[in-house]
Amino acid sequence: EECELKIVEQEKEVTVLPPKDACKCHKEDLAKALKVDLQTGLSEFSVLQRRLKHGWNEFSVENTEPIWKKYLDQFKNPLILLLLASALVSVITKEFEDAASIAMAVLIVVTVAFIQEYRSEKSLEELNKLVPPECHCLREGKLQHLLARELVPGDIIYLSVGDRVPADLRLIEVTDLLVDESSFTGEAEPCNKTDGVLLEAGDITTLSNVVFMGTLVRYGKGKGVVIGTGENSQFGEVFKMMQAEETPKTPLQKSMDRLGKQLTLFSFGIIGLIMLLGSLQGKHLLSMFTIGVSLAVAAIPEGLPIVVTVTLVLGILRMAKKRVIVKKLPIVETLVLIKNFPASGCCNVICSDKTGTLTANEMTVTRLVTSDGFQAEVSGVGYNGEGNVYLLPSKEILKEFSNVSVGKLVEAGCVVNNAIIRKNSVMGQPTEGALIALAMKMELADIKDIYVRKKEIPFSSEQKWMAVKCALKNEDQEDIYFMKGAFEEVIRYCTLYNSGGISLSLTPQQKAFYQQEEKQMGSSGLRVLALASGPELGKLTFLGLVGIIDPPRAGVREAVQVLFESGVSVKMITGDALETAVAIGQNIGLCNGKLKAMSGEELDQLAEAELSSTVKNVSIFFRTSPKHKLKIIKALQRAGAVVAMTGDGVNDAVALKSADIGIAMGQAGTDVSKEAANMILVDDDFSTVMNAIEEGKGIFYNIKNFVRFQLSTSISALSLITLSTVLNLPNPLNAMQILWINIIMDGPPAQSLGVEPVDRDTIKQPPRRITDSILSKSLILKIFMSAIIIISGTLFVFWKENPKSGITPRTTTMTFTCFVFFDLFNALTCRSQTKMIFEIGFFRNRMFLYSVLGSFLGQLAVIYVPPLQKIFQTENLGVLDLLFLTGLASSVFIVSEFVKLCEKRCCRRPKHTK
Repeated sequence: EECELKIVEQEKEVTVLPPKDACKCHKEDLAKALKVDLQTGLSEFSVLQRRLKHGWNEFSVENTEPIWKKYLDQFKNPLILLLLASALVSVITKEFEDAASIAMAVLIVVTVAFIQEYRSEKSLEELNKLVPPECHCLREGKLQHLLARELVPGDIIYLSVGDRVPADLRLIEVTDLLVDESSFTGEAEPCNKTDGVLLEAGDITTLSNVVFMGTLVRYGKGKGVVIGTGENSQFGEVFKMMQAEETPKTPLQKSMDRLGKQLTLFSFGIIGLIMLLGSLQGKHLLSMFTIGVSLAVAAIPEGLPIVVTVTLVLGILRMAKKRVIVKKLPIVETLVLIKNFPASGCCNVICSDKTGTLTANEMTVTRLVTSDGFQAEVSGVGYNGEGNVYLLPSKEILKEFSNVSVGKLVEAGCVVNNAIIRKNSVMGQPTEGALIALAMKMELADIKDIYVRKKEIPFSSEQKWMAVKCALKNEDQEDIYFMKGAFEEVIRYCTLYNSGGISLSLTPQQKAFYQQEEKQMGSSGLRVLALASGPELGKLTFLGLVGIIDPPRAGVREAVQVLFESGVSVKMITGDALETAVAIGQNIGLCNGKLKAMSGEELDQLAEAELSSTVKNVSIFFRTSPKHKLKIIKALQRAGAVVAMTGDGVNDAVALKSADIGIAMGQAGTDVSKEAANMILVDDDFSTVMNAIEEGKGIFYNIKNFVRFQLSTSISALSLITLSTVLNLPNPLNAMQILWINIIMDGPPAQSLGVEPVDRDTIKQPPRRITDSILSKSLILKIFMSAIIIISGTLFVFWKENPKSGITPRTTTMTFTCFVFFDLFNALTCRSQTKMIFEIGFFRNRMFLYSVLGSFLGQLAVIYVPPLQKIFQTENLGVLDLLFLTGLASSVFIVSEFVKLCEKRCCRRPKHTK
C-alpha cells in the first residue's frame, strides 16, 4: 500500500512541459521529467492517475447561458425597450392597432438578432474537430490504436504520413519527417523536424524538435513524447484566448444604440414640454400627460428596426450572389467604417493573413535560370498545369525540348521527385508538386515514365539535397543520377555544366555567376533549388536553378490598389520570413510600394502605448504567432481604427473573433476560422472584399435615406398636432387620417428606400468616421429643412381651406391629402443624399415606384370610395384641387434637389482652384 501511495504521489508531480523547455531537454532528462520509459511507454495505472490531474485531451467549452436568457437579453436594447413602452402606452390609450404593429416589429427584430448571434457562438465547439480521433500509442510495451482524447503527458506516440498530430510532442526519433504547420504558423512550406537537442529556444515556429497538436505529417515518420494535452497544448492557448475574447459590437449596432437613446431623450423632452405648457394654461395634468405620451409614441419611428433588418437581409442576399457569405446581419455595414488616418491620427485597416488569403497556398515555379545563362519566367498558379514557360527576353513559349537547356532542367525536376498531382491537388511535398506542375506546362510530365528508379537517397536537413539513381527503360545504357537541393550543396557534387546539351568543365567564374543568380532570386523572396544530373555523384553536370514561391492570387493587386485609393490600409500578417513577405508585399502593391516591416519579436519589445502609434505605419508583419496577430488588432483598435481581419488557419481564429469583422476563406479555411469569422469568402478570393465594402456602404446610405424620410415625416406630423394643441386650434387631422399617414411613413414607400440598389460610385466615396452617428449634422439639417417645408405647406392649406364657420370635411381632406403628397415627394428625394434623381435613375428602384404608385392610388381611394370616405371622414376633390396640391407638395422635392446641386458645386470649386 505504501508503495502504491508513493507511485500515486509521483504521478501527481508530473506536469506538462512547455515546448520551449522540452526542446532543450535530452531524451534521458525528458524521460525523467515525465517519469516514462521511452521503450515501453506508460502503464495503465500511470495513465489513470495522470488523467485525474490533467483531464482528457480535448477542449471543454464553459457552460453558457440558457437559450431563453439569451433571447430575453435581446430586449435590453434601448430602442427595443422604448418601443415596448410605446406599445404599453398604446394599449392604455386603447390604440390597439399601433400596439399590435409595434409588438410585431419588436418580435421580428429580436428574433432575427437572436438567431444570428446564436449561430455565431459555435467557434469554441469547432476546436474539438481539430483533435484527431485516433492515434498510435505505446503503452506497457505494446503499440495500441487509441482515441486521441485518451492521451496524457508522457505517452509515447508514433507518427506516419497523413497523421494529424494528436497532442504537443517532443520528438525523440525521426526519419525524414516533414510536418505541415501552415494552419498554425502560417508557413506555406512543410517544416523539417529533427530529434536533436536545441541549445536555445526561439519562437515556437523555430522549434524543430517539437510538433504541435492538429498539424499534419506530410512526409516521413517519427516518434515523440506527449508534453501538452488539451488546453495545455499550443492550440489550447488559442482556445483560452478565444474564450477570453468577446466579439465587439459592430458600428451599426453602436449607431442604433445611440439613435435609440437620442429618440428617448427627444420623447421625454416632448412630454415635459407639453405638460409644462398645459399646466401653465391650467389644463388637467393627467390629460396633458396622455397627450404628451401619445405624441412621444408618434415620434418613435417603429419601422426603423424593420427597415434596418430588411436592408441588411437584402444586402446579404446580394453579397451571397457575389460569393460572400455573411453570418451576422449588422456585420455587413462594418467595412464602411474606413477612416483616413493622416488628419485624424487613426486609420481603418484590413489585416490579411498571407498564406492562403493573399496567396493561394500553392507553391509555384516562377523563374528558371539554366547553367548556360538562359532565363525564363513561368505563368500560372497552382497544380493544374495551366500556364506557360516564356524564354526571356523574346517571350517565346517553350514546350518539351524546344530549348534543350530548359528542357533538361525541367526533366531533372520531374524525375528526382516523389510527388503526385491528382485533381489539381498535390500528394506529397508542395515544392515537388511545383516541379511536376512546371513539367506539365512544358508537356514533359510523362518523361518520368521513361526511367526506372533503382535507388533513392532521401532528403535530410543535414545534407540538404535529394538524389535518385535511374536507368532508361528498354535501353542498355549506364545509370544516371538526378539531384536537387540547396545550391551550395548541389554545386559541390558538380564538375561540369550543361551548355545546349553538351557538358563543359565547370569554372570558378561559372560558379560565381550561379551564386550571384541564386542570391538575387533568394532576395526576391523565391525558394531556390539547384538541379544536376550525371553518371555518378561527384561527377554531375550542373543544369540550373529553379525559383519557387507561393504567389499572390489573381486580382489581389488590383483589389489592394482600389482599397488604397478609397482610404483602406491593407496590412499583411504572416509567419513567413522577411524576404518572402516583402516580395509578396511589393508584388501586390502594399502601401503603394512604400513598405515598412516588423517582426513578431520586435512587437514583443514595444510597450502598449508605443505599439498603438507604431503599428499603423507598418505594412508587413513577419514571423508572427496568434498572440502577435491579436496584439496588432488590439493596438489598431486602441488607435481608433475599425479593423477587418482575413485568414484561413487555426492560427487566425483568435484574431478573426477579436477584429471588428472577421473574414474567413471558404475553400481553404479551417472549420475553426470559419466559425470564428463573421464573413466567409466562398471562393477564397481576396478581391471580393471590395464587394463587401461596396455593399456595406450602400446599406448604410440606404438606412440614412430611410431615417431622413421617416424622421422628417414624424417631426412634421408631431409638429402639426403639437401646434394645434398649444394654440388651441381644431385638430387638422383626425385619428384615422393620422393612422393612414403612419402606414405610409412605416409602410411600402419607407421600406422600399431600404432596397435602393447600391450606387456604382459607392466604393469611391470617402470613408466615414467610427464616431459618426447615423444622425449626422448634415442629415439633421436636411430632416428639419424637409419638415419645415411640409409643415409650412400643410398649415397654409389648412389656413386657406378653413372657413370662419369652423372646420369641414373638405378642410381635413385637403390638409390630409396635402400632407400625404408631401410625404410621397419627400420619399422621392430621399432616395439619395448626394445624387439628383436624374443621376441615380428614375426607374432604377422599381419597388419604390410600385409602392409610391400604390400609396397614391390608395390615397385616391380614401378620397373617392364612399365606404372609405365614411371611415376617414373625407369628401371628393376636384382635378384642380389635386393639381394644386401636387404642385405645392413638389416644393419639398424641388428644394431638396436644389440643395444637392449647390452641395455638388461647392465641393467641385476647391478642386478646380487647386
